[in-house]
Amino acid sequence: MPPVNDPKHGFCRDCLAPQGALVRRCERCGSPRVVAHAELYALSLAHIDCDAFYASVEKRDDPSLQDKPVIIGGGKRGVVSTCCYIARIHGVRSAMPMFKALEACPQAVVIKPDMEKYVRVGRQVRDMMQSLTPMVEPISIDEAFLDLAGTERLHGMPPALVLARFARRVETEIGITVSVGLSYCKFLAKVASDLNKPRGFQVIGEAEAVSFLAPQPVTLVWGVGKAFAATLERDGIRTIGQLQMLERNDLMRRYGSMGDRLYHLARGEDERRVHVEREAKSVSAETTFNDDLSSPEDLIPVLRALSEKVSARLKKSGIAGRTIVLKLKTQDFKLRTRNRQLADPTRLADRIFSTGRELLARETDGTRYRLIGIGVSDLSDDRRADPPDLVDEKAGRRARAEGAIDALRGKFGRAAVETGYTFGKGRTAHPPAEVDED
Repeated sequence: MPPVNDPKHGFCRDCLAPQGALVRRCERCGSPRVVAHAELYALSLAHIDCDAFYASVEKRDDPSLQDKPVIIGGGKRGVVSTCCYIARIHGVRSAMPMFKALEACPQAVVIKPDMEKYVRVGRQVRDMMQSLTPMVEPISIDEAFLDLAGTERLHGMPPALVLARFARRVETEIGITVSVGLSYCKFLAKVASDLNKPRGFQVIGEAEAVSFLAPQPVTLVWGVGKAFAATLERDGIRTIGQLQMLERNDLMRRYGSMGDRLYHLARGEDERRVHVEREAKSVSAETTFNDDLSSPEDLIPVLRALSEKVSARLKKSGIAGRTIVLKLKTQDFKLRTRNRQLADPTRLADRIFSTGRELLARETDGTRYRLIGIGVSDLSDDRRADPPDLVDEKAGRRARAEGAIDALRGKFGRAAVETGYTFGKGRTAHPPAEVDED
């Protein structure tokens, strides 16, 4: 095995054979996928990100899509959830309105998201990650941070080689690809994984961090979105190198706590560690309509169906929440969120729906909506959820009825029992597009 920090050595990502630093192709198998770096065998913190995850899963399951632009989204009135790299060449991007995406790439194949399938594949990848190290911090369904420090004796090779072998195994056994970023801190590991997609393997070492960051745009820094980038540009700051020239106190005086973050991250200083436990902050469901809706008669059945979806997920996970959040998006893409805190945590569809309906009543003023969602936050375990209601005597009967409905659906399927709100119109005309766990 090459010695740690030896700049003369690298390896082939396809056959894992050791390589010299200046080799362009693997001396054993001829592959051009050779990686070499002065700190290659000393680094152990990684960010792994599946490449165009939803689209890659669909292409895996339907080989006829392999050379076609694929967009995953909710139909003509929805937005792009993700797209393959062929579609991205044509200018399609995540969160782009579907009509704009199809204008940019009219030959694209549009597929509605199959979240159940994506979650299943994501768990397969996650299980493989956890076979490498117990220190896995999921960020979303298709990405995670890993800390492989101290695992060299277990695997018989340094983390860099373990990660390359992992990427090859995912591709062979699951049929999708991942990109790996390897560094000494979370910030730069995440940056590295984005540099050479798809099938990337990028290394950013500590010695090069400041010089690497200097020419990069300020938007590379976590937390610097379009609005804050515009603020920095008004102050004459466009690159991270310009941030490196400013004193910490100056940045904090200008931008508060964000100035402190800018100071440290601009220098590649990030002390955050990989945390194994990451609790969900909320459970929510939303759907985008084929046609804008404005009337309570149209919106309420959809709200009920979404509330049942959220309730089912809470019950399955053994959790409940105290805050109900209603989400609406107007026809001109303006977002409205309304929330209400309950006296006790709930996991019941009845309480989620009734609270959401009260919030919705104030918003049905003739405004036309293209999206509606309902969610529950302030999560906890469900041991103290939904105590007897001494004011509303019918609440107990509704809760028992909901339990009976759950039992029937568990035995015969969700379509076995419908409520008056969702029967017919609510489920067939406007089905929920997907469930998001934030």
